Amino acid sequence: QVQLVESGGGLVQPGGSLTLSCVVSQSIFSRHAFMAWYRQAAGKERELVASFTSGGSRTYADSVKGRFTISRDTLTNTLYLLMNSLKPEDTAVYYCNVQYSGSIYWGQGTQVTVSS
Repeated sequence: QVQLVESGGGLVQPGGSLTLSCVVSQSIFSRHAFMAWYRQAAGKERELVASFTSGGSRTYADSVKGRFTISRDTLTNTLYLLMNSLKPEDTAVYYCNVQYSGSIYWGQGTQVTVSS
């Protein structure tokens, strides 16, 4: 069955860096799939942070442009979010997401807390 397993969250100081990982079932890890990272801060709605479109292009929310990078490794079926220059407002639960062949899949979420 399809699974998305996230890891890499934690506590980091402002200005620090963190990398999130999401291991995705091989059956849906396609370059034609939509793959993304979302986040949801306390009291706020879930928002799209970064994505690979079905055409292979990268997108970023304005709030993270220049600081975050989405990447993927086809050998390990892993989606990554590289986060630099972290700010307190980046604090949220981060979720990986894959949309493929008409279905939507979510990771379990991983907490990122940016605080001194």
